[in-house]
Amino acid sequence: MTARIRTALTDLVGIEHPVVQTGMGWVAGPRLVAATADAGGLGILASATMTFAELEAAIAKTKAHTDKPFGVNIRADATDAPERIELLIREQVRVASFALAPKRELIARLKDAGVVVVPSIGAAKHAVKVASWGADAVIVQGGEGGGHTGPVATTLLLPSVLDAVDIPVVAAGGFFDGRGLAAALAYGAAGVAMGTRFLLTQESTVPDAVKREYLRRGLQDTVVSLKVDGMPHRVLNTELVDRLEHSGRWRGLAAAVSNATKFKSMTGMKWSTIVRDGLAMRKAKDLSWSQVVMAANTPMLLKAGLVEGNTQAGVLAAGQVTGVIEDLPTVRELIDRIVGDAAARIDALAALRDGANAAPGS
Repeated sequence: MTARIRTALTDLVGIEHPVVQTGMGWVAGPRLVAATADAGGLGILASATMTFAELEAAIAKTKAHTDKPFGVNIRADATDAPERIELLIREQVRVASFALAPKRELIARLKDAGVVVVPSIGAAKHAVKVASWGADAVIVQGGEGGGHTGPVATTLLLPSVLDAVDIPVVAAGGFFDGRGLAAALAYGAAGVAMGTRFLLTQESTVPDAVKREYLRRGLQDTVVSLKVDGMPHRVLNTELVDRLEHSGRWRGLAAAVSNATKFKSMTGMKWSTIVRDGLAMRKAKDLSWSQVVMAANTPMLLKAGLVEGNTQAGVLAAGQVTGVIEDLPTVRELIDRIVGDAAARIDALAALRDGANAAPGS
């Protein structure tokens, strides 16, 4: 029987284990999310790379494969965010997660409907803000994490956030096994969130050749690049990334415009929608116009690598844990192993305490 660890997160969401599979674009689809939910964790669908219709279909497919709670990640600055939120409410999705702080009124609408709101944040001050607006919990990712990331390590960022808010805090960035879960719980976190570790499972739809590329890499094989989309982005260090790193500013902007055109064609989005989203992104993230244009690179570059398997033309978001992951378990095997190992670590720590209190010679 799998060990059970009850925390504020498991109670809040109604899941068995304090383990979250993050909403990775092009990766976190119905198959992976349903597998995570069935294994007792919290799976989160990634909707930023989906049209509204695709998200509607993905939610229906996930519900067809599991009756357990799951979540959906939404871009808070997307022009159709209110419509997506109404979809979550209508479909009784348990958790709404956000990569950026959602507006106060969006949080209120979700909470009124009984949806748990869990934004991802990168600093204690941001956690304080969303908590004051009514967020139920936060995910805090340290610099070890893949994709968009910050400069502060989890070991420092996590306690700073825990000291700043009273809501459950989920730790992300650098987690892949039971030792990490036990350590996060010892800090005071309510659970851990993982992206790269779930990407490297059997239920992940990332092409096998790409998974092998991740598995063969070491701890020094990721880089935080500003050339992917103008913001700090931790990715595998590939030939393409190396070329981007050494490319001039105008070449990067030209590629971004080209990729924006491809993304528009693929999603059927209108140019007016893309421009409105760009304006919202510029305001929310305080970006320059060149950074906004470069952000158009992200969806297409990630799709080429993570969906099409073209490592020569695509970018592979990756946490530093890539360098210590060596296998491709099923999601259930992974979660059972993590929780079992964490429980054993916690018991071992408790035994140390018992030993300290024992009488000499006993």
